[in-house]
Amino acid sequence: MGVSGCGKSSLAQACADLLGWTLHEGDAYHAPESIAKMRAGVPLTDADRQGWLDRLAQLLAQASAQQGVVLTCSALRYSYRQRLRAAQPGLGFAYLALDYPQALQRVQARPGHFFSPNLVADQFNTLEPPQAEPLVLTLDALQPVPVLAQAVSRWVSASSMPSDHPGAPA
Repeated sequence: MGVSGCGKSSLAQACADLLGWTLHEGDAYHAPESIAKMRAGVPLTDADRQGWLDRLAQLLAQASAQQGVVLTCSALRYSYRQRLRAAQPGLGFAYLALDYPQALQRVQARPGHFFSPNLVADQFNTLEPPQAEPLVLTLDALQPVPVLAQAVSRWVSASSMPSDHPGAPA
């Protein structure tokens, strides 16, 4: 989880590969209207995000029969994370922390992505950092992806959740 440009997709793929878990890219579940808004540089509202969060929560709720799931999701607000936790008790979040200039630089360097660089500031305005919440691993998003993936793997192994728990790190 984290703001756009923090490296969620890259880390999620590395974690899914390392852990042998199913990967769901959260951006693939946005409504077409939301993607159009983001492409146009219009921030999403909580109402815009509701259906998206419902679809992601449904994925998590269905994960009980699977070995494990890695899900990318900005999960910027506490209420969004609580919605996902309600769908999968024991859900963990790997929070990729990075500052505004770094996020902006990364988003500007992504050709062809629908997320407008004009929205990075809004992401930081919306962000409610999760550090005081249970089952959150805070990571420095500037570290190399393999280093981050190993940290997540160690965290999953060392945490109270079994590594085959379907709700382990999002």
